[in-house]
Amino acid sequence: MIASKILWAIDMCFQIYFWMICVRCLLTWLPNLDWNNNALLNGLKSSVDLYLNLFKKFIPPVGPFDFSPIVAVFLLIFIWRAVLYGVAFLFSVTGLIG
Repeated sequence: MIASKILWAIDMCFQIYFWMICVRCLLTWLPNLDWNNNALLNGLKSSVDLYLNLFKKFIPPVGPFDFSPIVAVFLLIFIWRAVLYGVAFLFSVTGLIG
């Protein structure tokens, strides 16, 4: 019972961060949006850009297009699934999940 709740919580954390990245990328299309005057937008930008900047160092923009968020999302999904399957495997080995 507790193991399934832990798996659900891990899944929700990854889902929330995935959607934060999606919202951040969509909001970059609004050129007049002031990120510094809104605390929610500023928090979104600072938390997501920590992860996205890792990929911007290695993947340069191609003309006006920045493909680093796409690579970042693919890696996030890979890590998401690996963590979920790894934790589920550990719970099954220890007998917490049948």
